[in-house]
Amino acid sequence: MPQGIHVIDLDLGMNTIWEFVSVLENWIPLVPGYISHEIINDRKVNWTFLGDIGIMKKKISLQVDITEWKEPTEVRFTLTGINDNFAGEGYFQAKALDERRTKMTGFLDITAKGLKAPMVNSILKTHVPQLTTDLAEAIAKRMKEAA
Repeated sequence: MPQGIHVIDLDLGMNTIWEFVSVLENWIPLVPGYISHEIINDRKVNWTFLGDIGIMKKKISLQVDITEWKEPTEVRFTLTGINDNFAGEGYFQAKALDERRTKMTGFLDITAKGLKAPMVNSILKTHVPQLTTDLAEAIAKRMKEAA
């Protein structure tokens, strides 16, 4: 399963992080290759981005379903391919280090299904960890700018 995890220590309080990640509009546009998104409701969004699959770039549309809001420590979500056979999950977790410092963890797991799955998954194994790092770092940067 292609997956990535990235941990960042931030000089921000846990509530500041929660206020940011609990609003989908804040972090979905930060996905590398972001093209657009459509909010369906407060727990569902369709998300389109340009994905790097080996030597080619492909427009990928995913449905993101928030499966758990655990204020102020965790947001969990599932990913379902709209235009391709992808499935996955992810989360953001926050753990207070003290009143003004928080450890934020971002996790993504995206797996291709179907006939081309073995080839696509071997490519995703190298790209998903970098995507996870890039997304978590972009979120951290935007939160620092907003604070």
